[in-house]
Amino acid sequence: MGFSLKSEKLDRRSLRALVVLLTSAAWAMAAAQTDVATIIRKSVEANERDWAANPQFDYYEQDRTGQGSKTFQVTMLYGSPYERLVEVNGEKLKPGQQFEQQRKFGQAVAQRKAESAKQRRARIAKYQADRHRDHLILTQLTQGFNFSLQGEQELDTRKVYVLKATPRPGYRPPNRECQVLPGMEGTLWIDQATFQWVKVEAHVMRPVEIEGFVAKVEPGTKFALEKMPVEGDIWLPKRYTMTADARVLFLLPHHSQEDDSYFNYQKRGSPANSAPPAADGNRPVPGK
Repeated sequence: MGFSLKSEKLDRRSLRALVVLLTSAAWAMAAAQTDVATIIRKSVEANERDWAANPQFDYYEQDRTGQGSKTFQVTMLYGSPYERLVEVNGEKLKPGQQFEQQRKFGQAVAQRKAESAKQRRARIAKYQADRHRDHLILTQLTQGFNFSLQGEQELDTRKVYVLKATPRPGYRPPNRECQVLPGMEGTLWIDQATFQWVKVEAHVMRPVEIEGFVAKVEPGTKFALEKMPVEGDIWLPKRYTMTADARVLFLLPHHSQEDDSYFNYQKRGSPANSAPPAADGNRPVPGK
């Protein structure tokens, strides 16, 4: 049976329609990927601004464990932070404890004032090394994963892009701290207006051996970071939680948890050279 002219025209129309459909789909996929690349690029730029501005702020930090909580007033003191205990389990310290914390603070001020140039450089270098390590882990989140746009939502009254993160084939971690990344996947909620990370969650989906340690990070390990605006276009951490499951010597189970909140950010002058005023612990604490 041969084809009729009518059916041949129909086939040609169907073929053209199919080509148009496939071309449109290809353009849509390319546009979506471009959008994701733009979102990630702008979010990295925002995070870089935040990281650079972080030392300019004093703040409060509350660390919660299974045994209770401790709240610290964190101030920049001659180039590196000083943590002063102000609360335990939500209660202000007793007068004697406050006096002891003030004594330690005054002692730290005197010690740092009296440092030699070499001692000060060494102390600040250690602080900067810790900052660099934490910053590298955050930047590796964007380099060690592929991202796909899952949709849009509203989170904490903000319109956000929701991105899925999956391990990027061939990614090689630059240091020991990043070795767990190829075994993780996660989700990013990115503010549509500022491209700031409102929230990031990640979890280990397969066991990961850590070179240099006789240890393996197990599924069940997860972390979450939330950020909030503090001044202008600067956002800083609001809360960080982490649950770690591992096997030391590949035999003994090890479980740890971390739950830290940050609040009452106050911008200071030159963080590298200024000493803070005497800490009195009287800044407002949420719920007080």
